[in-house]
Amino acid sequence: MSLLEVSDIDAYYNESHILRGLSLSVNEGEIVALLGRNGAGKTTTLRCIAGATPPDVRAGSIRFKGDEITGTAAEDVSIRGISLVPEERRIFPNLTVAENLHLAEVVNNRSNTIGRSVPIREGGVPTDEVYADFPRLDERREQKAGTLSGGEQQMLAIARALKQNTDLLLLDEPYEGLAPKIIENVEAAIKRIRADGTTVLLVEQNAAAAIKIADRAYVVDQGGIVFDGTADELRDDEATRERYLGV
Repeated sequence: MSLLEVSDIDAYYNESHILRGLSLSVNEGEIVALLGRNGAGKTTTLRCIAGATPPDVRAGSIRFKGDEITGTAAEDVSIRGISLVPEERRIFPNLTVAENLHLAEVVNNRSNTIGRSVPIREGGVPTDEVYADFPRLDERREQKAGTLSGGEQQMLAIARALKQNTDLLLLDEPYEGLAPKIIENVEAAIKRIRADGTTVLLVEQNAAAAIKIADRAYVVDQGGIVFDGTADELRDDEATRERYLGV
């Protein structure tokens, strides 16, 4: 059984039909890339999995660790072990790196004690392990998050998600606006996270960079999956890449 199973979901923003019978799966320990052009439905897919509203899922099924989570509130999805790092990152710019991470830990601990009808999960990744995975953040513990570089802010957003006890990390455009050298640093961090036991579903416009670290890839177009295979198979499928990714 896959860690995550998305089956035939239809999703809407008001009456705009965005996802049309989309299905995908993610196995434990994988890095899976979800690729496609702007407006294809990539971010909508992540938001559906994370329980964010909008969109509105009107058909299909989303199962995590075998449990049905379709329509589950975002905070309860998070407690179950799914964390979304959105495209805009949403760090607290006036707090230091250390304060951002501490706040994530406080929120996680409080969420586990407020009587929700989901399994209680203990703690997140210890802070010393987070700093070991992100040495740049260790060097900048007392620096205001808003003064970090774009790559460092992306690392902080990912690190904060790990503090929330994450089994499945959803990353929306983690390389956007980053220089090639900084992308390499973020790539290395994602690979370390996977090595530490966190599964990753990655949405990225930079298809070449995404398939470099992914085990498998899906390509979405007009709300449906048009390619499902290994990263190597997509790398070798020039017709699919040119038609749906423009690379």
